[in-house]
Amino acid sequence: MDPFLIFYLVLLAVAFFYASVGHGGASGYLAVMALFGLAPEVMRPSALVLNVIVASLAFYQYLYRGYFRKDLFLPFALGSIPASFIGGTIDVDPIAYKRILGVLLVFAVARMLWQIRQKEVPFHGVKWGWAILVGAGIGLFSGMIGIGGGIILSPVILLLHWADMKETAAVSALFILVNSLAALGGMVTDGLTLDVHMPWMILAAFGGGMAGSYLGARRFGHRWLRYLLAAVLLVAAVKLILI
Repeated sequence: MDPFLIFYLVLLAVAFFYASVGHGGASGYLAVMALFGLAPEVMRPSALVLNVIVASLAFYQYLYRGYFRKDLFLPFALGSIPASFIGGTIDVDPIAYKRILGVLLVFAVARMLWQIRQKEVPFHGVKWGWAILVGAGIGLFSGMIGIGGGIILSPVILLLHWADMKETAAVSALFILVNSLAALGGMVTDGLTLDVHMPWMILAAFGGGMAGSYLGARRFGHRWLRYLLAAVLLVAAVKLILI
């Protein structure tokens, strides 16, 4: 089979699973691009473009179903957007950051799986001060390594009991969208280079994102989405640590 066809099929699958839980999939795209030998200078901006497309599809589906909460999104966005723009201008070796993020995600997955088996607890009100600080930290980190930040934000919201699974997916999708756009804006100031196969990559991500976001918002239940999110985070963690 043509290696490029395999590459596009894998991208489609990544977009499907990430979109189903309100994520854009940048960490997955970066891992796939690294495995298939794409040039390092095009990986980060190319992953962010795909992130924008898939996160937009996911946000639309969850918004249409009434799961978006503006009061939860705003404080995270206030902190993350300027920080993500700054992160996009910083050219650093992301290896250490990826390793640290991967380890943190493993602990987040373990905590989430344990929490699923516990009794439901009441949701707490969002603390704006903490949410703005968390958003700024996620935005800066995300801009530097070329992800939208949803893989960090989603477990934070769930572990703090600030929203249920589908509300978390809706907020994460828009958070990823605005962060990815801000990071791309920062990269434009230094010159932005995309992979020559970008149109086909966009087509693959669009197809997977459309199907995944539709099923996540309309068909999958809260418990199944939590298990799916845990699986997505665990795969992302392994990729960040090993690749």
